[in-house]
Amino acid sequence: MIPKELEAKILRFYHAEKWKVGTIARQLGIHHNTVERVLSQANSPFVRRTDRPSMVDPYMPFVLETLEEYPTLTASRLFEMIKERGYPGGPDHFRSIVAKHRPRPPAEAYLRLRTLPGEQAQVDWGSFGNIQFGKASRRLSAFVLVLSWSRQIFVRFFINQRMSSFLQGHAEAFQFLGGVPRVLLYDNLKSAVLERVGDAIRFHPILLDLAAHYRYEPRPVPVRRPCEKGRVERAIRYIRGAFFAARNWTDIDDLNAQVLAWCKGLASQRRCPEDKTMTVQEACEQEKAFLLALPDNPFPVDDKEEVSVGKTPYVRFDLNDYSVPYLLTRRILVVMADEKTVRVLEGNEVVAEHKRSYDKGQQIEDPAHIEELIQQKRQARKHRGMDRLYHAAPSSRDLLSVTAKRGGNLGSVTAGLLRLLDRFGSQELELSIAEALERDSPHIAAVRQILDRRLHERKAPPPIAVELPEDSRVRNVTVKPHSLKTYDSIRKEDSDE
Repeated sequence: MIPKELEAKILRFYHAEKWKVGTIARQLGIHHNTVERVLSQANSPFVRRTDRPSMVDPYMPFVLETLEEYPTLTASRLFEMIKERGYPGGPDHFRSIVAKHRPRPPAEAYLRLRTLPGEQAQVDWGSFGNIQFGKASRRLSAFVLVLSWSRQIFVRFFINQRMSSFLQGHAEAFQFLGGVPRVLLYDNLKSAVLERVGDAIRFHPILLDLAAHYRYEPRPVPVRRPCEKGRVERAIRYIRGAFFAARNWTDIDDLNAQVLAWCKGLASQRRCPEDKTMTVQEACEQEKAFLLALPDNPFPVDDKEEVSVGKTPYVRFDLNDYSVPYLLTRRILVVMADEKTVRVLEGNEVVAEHKRSYDKGQQIEDPAHIEELIQQKRQARKHRGMDRLYHAAPSSRDLLSVTAKRGGNLGSVTAGLLRLLDRFGSQELELSIAEALERDSPHIAAVRQILDRRLHERKAPPPIAVELPEDSRVRNVTVKPHSLKTYDSIRKEDSDE
């Protein structure tokens, strides 16, 4: 549209001043098509511009034939095709020519969809950006259900689009409405449709279980047909502008409390499109009489996932690790999780329960699980040390038995004997323990004294315990002996002197 003042100028210049169409267009800084349109609308006769010959004219039959067979072929691809056939022009002008001749699909007319009360609702996810939980960025999504007749809206925000959230959104929506619509329309959501080839559809089995529990019919809309579920699409736009824009909230619970109040308040006070004499709330009260009754028991909506426990006593769920008792390592367990709690089950028994974390890479631990593992490792270290002593110095078994009867500390005695074993060797330790038992001195101090005495009698140098680090490069180093030829040459020089 152009201003009325500009239209008046065009008509005055053309009729009064006798300017040509091109002159008017240049002087007023507008396109010549605009001038021609204004003159046509005013029923003013004018000489149309004749199209000048163009360098693309010889190639137009090929272009039109190709567009007729492939209507969506891009102008850039067409340009490369005619360029290979000798077209000398540039791509910009050619693109405008293709736009004029590309076949356009006929405009489609739509019927206004009307539904009966309680017959249908429409369901979809709406994305509302991301929120940060520590190192994890979670997608904030809104589960939206709209009754097609009364236009009553239900909204529930989640920080994911997992199947459990999808199920929970349905369960809370049905409770909010006080009943179940007979048909629910879905877009091609992964939570609803697993596979689709033409009209052949494979629904998600858990969604079919939900539909069977609440006795409604799940019905997907055709692909790329948003007009089929325009009520929920408009509702999501309405939520963005009327509720979410410039909204302050502290956490997801606060946001859901605010949106629930909004659904019961402002959103339900608008006029019902099906009957302007009623509000949405009044229409919804009438529609409730036509909804299916709720079942006696709610549908289980917890997240359920089979997990495996590795060498460490943790299970991985939703980007985080949760501890389990150490006896369950190398087993397959099941995680049942809601928005607040993560429970780990073996069969029907709950073996661990934790507060759910929405962070990333965290280890959520039960102190009892860690303490059990530490105690088990300590016992294992003690038993491994005793086993090594029994094999290196069999008399150590009798020494430890006497120590236990006298109430001594087996841990410290075992650790001391192991240090002596590393310094003096198994043979010396065995002889010294046997002598200490013969003298009725079953103490580690007596064993140490006997070892020192035997060392002094042999006039041997004191042993030095060498503790190597755990680095395999140090423990497995290969020492290459040097050649002794240099010593032979030194010996020869000494004999000559």
